[in-house]
Amino acid sequence: MIDTERLILRGWRDADAGPFLEMGNDPEVMRYLGPPQTGADVEAAIARQNAMLEELGHCFWAVERRADGAFLGFCGLKLGREHTPIAGQVEIGWRLRRNAWGKGYAREAAVASLVWGWANLDVEEIAAITVPANARSWGLMERLGMRRDLAGDFDHPLLSDDDPLLRHITYRIDRP
Repeated sequence: MIDTERLILRGWRDADAGPFLEMGNDPEVMRYLGPPQTGADVEAAIARQNAMLEELGHCFWAVERRADGAFLGFCGLKLGREHTPIAGQVEIGWRLRRNAWGKGYAREAAVASLVWGWANLDVEEIAAITVPANARSWGLMERLGMRRDLAGDFDHPLLSDDDPLLRHITYRIDRP
């Protein structure tokens, strides 16, 4: 669907389930994202993303390395979750396997997702969320030109009051 120099961002395939499950059970990958994922979680996530792709034309696309076809994770655009400051707005997000970190893949995929969004969606801004401790994630947001929306800090509605990942921060980028 989206080609970059080193990556392909595409709809999800059945073959992505295994590496996605492995990624979702890596404690370091999931450190700021929540508990390990089950096979059922992965199947439901893939089904949601493919349904979104069919309905909206975009989703958190599977990221494949062009050189060898390896599944690296996901990156893309979806609608923000209800009961958050970005509900119904276009959200950019990413998650990569640990062995893909530090190689510029997340930035390459995120830039391609933003370019696609500006070319194909009638929106004035795109948002992103993370937890304050996830410096790698909000650092990328800043490198992409996103700005922190201090008024957008919130407690995630799906998490309990004692969850260490409860507090979230919001970043936004305006249409160029």
